Amino acid sequence: MSRPTGRVLTLLELLQSGGTRTIADLAERLGVDGRTVRRYVDHLIDLDVPVEAVRGRYGGYRLGPGHRLPPLMLGEDEAVAVLLGLVAGRRTGLTTATATAGETAAAKIRRVLPRPLAARVDAVLESLAFTEPAGEFAAPDAGILLTLADAVRHRRPVAIRYTDREGRRGDRTLHPQGVVAHAGRWYVTGRDPGIGEDRTFRLDRVADARLLPGSFEAIEGPDPARRVLSGFATAPYRHEVTLRIRGTAEQIRTRLPASVASVTALPGTGSPSPAPEPADAREPDRSEASEASDGPPWLRVEVRAERLDWLPPVLAALDLPFVVERPDELRELVVALADRFARRARRS
Repeated sequence: MSRPTGRVLTLLELLQSGGTRTIADLAERLGVDGRTVRRYVDHLIDLDVPVEAVRGRYGGYRLGPGHRLPPLMLGEDEAVAVLLGLVAGRRTGLTTATATAGETAAAKIRRVLPRPLAARVDAVLESLAFTEPAGEFAAPDAGILLTLADAVRHRRPVAIRYTDREGRRGDRTLHPQGVVAHAGRWYVTGRDPGIGEDRTFRLDRVADARLLPGSFEAIEGPDPARRVLSGFATAPYRHEVTLRIRGTAEQIRTRLPASVASVTALPGTGSPSPAPEPADAREPDRSEASEASDGPPWLRVEVRAERLDWLPPVLAALDLPFVVERPDELRELVVALADRFARRARRS
């Protein structure tokens, strides 16, 4: 590479570091005079790199917005960080538009890495393993994501065309509060002004989004991530489960996170009324009697689920006193699991 060409690329890298660079600073960094700096800037402009001149005592040059991305000058650490980020995003499903966009971007960065560094990156990628299976989620459209993010930033109402999980299509108006990535999917959450309720929509089910005139006031309450998680916990499902569990909210959350269950305090701190015991049930020992009077309070835990078979093992893993208020089917599953454990424990 000739020295002038190398200096032009160095100039581009300096401008990409951000802010306004004075001519004196650029001349010193490049080892040239001010006139040569201006000539190098003209070269970048001829290549459609959007360089802006800033007038004034502390003026100079900076990169401005253009109709396309200028060539990026990445350091080795930056290139590796971007490449690994693309791989991880594709693996977890947190990509937009199509998978090919991430793949082609990763391929371009990989292609221009110096050979020694490329070999080391290849070694990382070949040895890298994930504890979770690869996500196979529908990706949202990048244009829709950008429109919604813009609506969130400027508090603009937005009209969306949405398909629900039953396949019904409809137009909705939303005052968006935030965009949330959760478990491999993208969501937008906010207030539906028509019904005055919080709503959460999956972005991959949004077919169109457009900004509407006007603005709205900031929405009070939990942050967007908490709204999405609480929405999962209160969404309608086949089974509505109500439990009373004696323990702290932190203990319960280790097995029943906010996206699965809601945890609320019960009035008073006494033990709940126990389920009827059979006539031949043994008397509780002193440790059980102590447990009934001491320790943390009872909390109400509500879970909505399509299936119940996963809950008894979770309750066993919690190892906390609990009472099943509803449904009876869950109580029967818990008893069946306890019987299986007892039979297996007696085996020699």
